[in-house]
Amino acid sequence: MNDRPSPSRLDLLYFARRVVVQQARANLAQLDRWIAVEERREVERRMGEARRPKAPEWLVERGIGAGAPAVRIHAGGCHMAKGVRVQAVSEEEARRALYGHVEACSHCNPDTVLRVILE
Repeated sequence: MNDRPSPSRLDLLYFARRVVVQQARANLAQLDRWIAVEERREVERRMGEARRPKAPEWLVERGIGAGAPAVRIHAGGCHMAKGVRVQAVSEEEARRALYGHVEACSHCNPDTVLRVILE
């Protein structure tokens, strides 16, 4: 049969400790790799935001045709202000347009944001 003596309880506990330490090191190394990947993603996200041009605060939507008059004023992030007939304007230009009876977008309500009271 087997001539080797069976390991003592203490030997088995030391062996179990070595296995746990090895697994912990492997798990810690994996966790460190995940952290490094996430840190790189965060840096890339911040760099992308820094490079992205700032969206205009106010937009004027023009009618169809060259030189068409303003139809509607939008806040810069309005989802309704899409297309080639939209151009950026300053806050003062947006205010003047609203006072000049250009319609305010009913989705982003630039008249409320600009505190323009129309009757």
